Amino acid sequence: MTKTSDSDNDIWRPHVTVACVVADGDRYLMVEEEVSGRLAYNQPAGHLDDFESLEHAAVRETREETGWTVALTHLVGVHQWRSSEHGDVVVRFTFAASPVSHDPSQPLDSGVLRALWLTRREIADLDGRLRSPMVLMSIDDWLAGQRLPLSVLGNLMPDGGVP
Repeated sequence: MTKTSDSDNDIWRPHVTVACVVADGDRYLMVEEEVSGRLAYNQPAGHLDDFESLEHAAVRETREETGWTVALTHLVGVHQWRSSEHGDVVVRFTFAASPVSHDPSQPLDSGVLRALWLTRREIADLDGRLRSPMVLMSIDDWLAGQRLPLSVLGNLMPDGGVP
C-alpha cells in the first residue's frame, strides 16, 4: 500500500539505482570505495538522475567510477533490498556490459579509491566488505545466463533520456 497525503513530498519513494556487471573473461570490473568510514566493494553503480534513462545512467556511472566506457548488452535483473547502510529501500537495475575503452587519466568519483578486476571467487571472499548482497547476486544471475534484451525497457524520456 502506498502512503499518500495532501503533499507529493509525503509519498514514499525508493532509491532507484543502476549497476553494471562488466566481464572480461573470468574477471569482473569492481569499485573499491570508502562508504561511511569503511572500505566497500561494488560493481560500478549509482543513482538514476532526473531526466536520465536507466541505460544512460548505467553507462555514465561506470565511466565516472572506473574510467571505463562500456556498451550495454542486456538487463540482468531488477533487485529490491533494504540498505543496511541508510535503512532505505533500493531498487537496482543491473545491466551486463562489455568493456569498450579505458581512460586511466579520468578522475574517479568522490569516495572511489580505485577500479579493479576480480574473479567471482575473489569477490565472494570479500564477503562482509561487499556494499550489498546484490553484488554477488548480480554476478551469479549473469553466470546463470539470466539476460533480458534491453528492449524490455521502455523509454519515453525526452531526447531518449540523455541529459
